[in-house]
Amino acid sequence: MAASLDMEGPALSLELLPTDPLLLILSFLDYRDLMSCCYLSRRLNQLSSHDPLWKRHCKKYWLISEEEKNQRNQSWKAIFISTYSDLGRYIQYYATLKKAWDDLEKYLGQRCPRMIGSLKESVQEEDLDAVEAQIGCKLPDDYRCSFRIHNGQKLVVPGLMGSMALSNHYRSEDLLDIDTAAGGFQQRLGLKQCLPLTFCIHTGLSQYMALESVEGRNKYEIFYQCPDQMARNPSAIDMFITGTSYLEWFTSYVNKVVTGGYPIIRDQIFRYVHDKECVATTGDITVSVSTSFLPELSSVHPPHYFFTYRIRIEMSKDALPEKACQLDSRYWRITNAKGDVEEVQGPGVVGEFPIISPGRVYEYTSCTTFSTTSGYMEGYYTFHCLYYKDRFFNVTIPRFHMVCPTFKVSTARIVSKIVRCSFSCVNFDRIETNHNEYAVDEEEDSTDTDEYEDRRRVLDIPAPSGRCPRHT
Repeated sequence: MAASLDMEGPALSLELLPTDPLLLILSFLDYRDLMSCCYLSRRLNQLSSHDPLWKRHCKKYWLISEEEKNQRNQSWKAIFISTYSDLGRYIQYYATLKKAWDDLEKYLGQRCPRMIGSLKESVQEEDLDAVEAQIGCKLPDDYRCSFRIHNGQKLVVPGLMGSMALSNHYRSEDLLDIDTAAGGFQQRLGLKQCLPLTFCIHTGLSQYMALESVEGRNKYEIFYQCPDQMARNPSAIDMFITGTSYLEWFTSYVNKVVTGGYPIIRDQIFRYVHDKECVATTGDITVSVSTSFLPELSSVHPPHYFFTYRIRIEMSKDALPEKACQLDSRYWRITNAKGDVEEVQGPGVVGEFPIISPGRVYEYTSCTTFSTTSGYMEGYYTFHCLYYKDRFFNVTIPRFHMVCPTFKVSTARIVSKIVRCSFSCVNFDRIETNHNEYAVDEEEDSTDTDEYEDRRRVLDIPAPSGRCPRHT
């Protein structure tokens, strides 16, 4: 008979396994498991200290390059351990934030070197701990991690977090350093336990981060404050939401910058968003549009949403010289979210009558306001030919949409509304409230009614500021 199949062979042990397969297996382990292997046996301790195994982790978590490794004159394992001892609490954020900062510095270094010069060096753990003790709140780890790389910037112009300019309005937001941010920490009603992230020295505008879930905000939510102009209570502050966490807020902004989503104009980052489909070509002339929402000139109560748009008019460089022409007039068809239409027609654009010739580009900015949270514009320009002055033609302006960012209404308004409902109901057990706490009351969704004007005068509410020539 054949030999018995149940005979046991010699026990397999780590000591009998060849080195190369073991090193291959170890190369798939995460740093935690690789470190644990150091304590299992003498052989695994030796293999787990194989320096090339730690190269992958140094590059993955700390973005350490070969050049930096050579400068340190340390092994990959030693570099990983020493970096972990300093930044280990941020290991899930560090590589993402470090790459964002590196990409931003590289991109702006070629285009806005003055802005790069305004960045501050990193802070240490004890500095961040001292700020937490000062404000009495814990800072999120992604925020702390970013400031271990760069401590914001000096209060200068232009600001790192973007600019916006109209004929009579200018905004440029700095990324605040940790001490300045701590000095602006809020404990007052309406902004309780909120830390400023940015600041504009021209408008006083800031983006805040909620350090606790209070007053209707989610923890670590980032927003622009928007005072409720219809309320007597100064703590009634609505919010335009710009981020759900520091990591998401900062990296999404950097991505927009370094991919060219935001244009660089006069050594500044301008926060115009361009929809690639928002382009129209008529003959040799192409018109494209980018837009931006301005929170500092907007309000939820009363509903007044302010947008600016930047228009680029360009004639193909391959056009014949006799195609040169001059813009005479403009026509706009403006539609809000309710379907209401306004038509505007007038001479030139922003007081000018630009001449367009082969290869030439003309750009200008203008603005519009809506009493609804969204709307769109479209229209055409009328040109006349310079060589054939009796020849006129229209150039299409593509339809472009403007949408207000997500917002939350003040909890003070919600409470006030519930109280008013309570006193107006005879049967208190049948009170019905609006569960969509972020909705705008329908009767307040227009600034064009006589009722609104009368109410504004009675409460002595200033008219929304920042208006500029519209629809040009």
